[in-house]
Amino acid sequence: MSALIGGLDLVGIAVFALTGALLAAKLRQTFVTMAFFALVTGVGGGSVRDLLIGAPVFWVRDPWVAPVCLGVALLAWFTPHRWWERPVLEWADAAGLGAYAVLGTAKALAFGVAPVPAVLMGVITGCVGGIIRDVLAGRPSILMRPELYVTAAALSSVICAAGAALGLANAIVWPVAGLAGFGLRGAAIWWKLGLPVYRTDAE
Repeated sequence: MSALIGGLDLVGIAVFALTGALLAAKLRQTFVTMAFFALVTGVGGGSVRDLLIGAPVFWVRDPWVAPVCLGVALLAWFTPHRWWERPVLEWADAAGLGAYAVLGTAKALAFGVAPVPAVLMGVITGCVGGIIRDVLAGRPSILMRPELYVTAAALSSVICAAGAALGLANAIVWPVAGLAGFGLRGAAIWWKLGLPVYRTDAE
């Protein structure tokens, strides 16, 4: 199970790193900038989570994470942009979001964090890397758009924490939680779902 989780973690990191590298490519940046975007997007959420829960920052101690992010940047640099059209990347990102939210919540719970803060750690793990990427690129972050993204991460995190509180097996809870977040995000992509925005009475 631990080997499978480690492999899925690297896959999620690679997906998020690819979104960062491709954004830098879209902005016609240098390879150095592309590699930086890939690394920041891939490890940003997990780094913030680890700092908040008092854990060693995961990618500093893992010899594979940084090379994976840099390898993804190389892949993006040497392949045509048309290979990574929006639907493919969006669906891959949706899968990574659900998985990462679960992993973040599970790690926070393992470090003794209470359920509600652990849920927030899961959301941070899934979303903060993309937020940092968007801020660096000077475009509105996912937080400033009504589409269901953070909500999908929250759903995965809540199910993960609830399953742990009920004493259910991780082998059952984690896949269900990840698939729930992926499903909600996928529905938002397919049907263009979003949360209602604030409106004043004057409008």
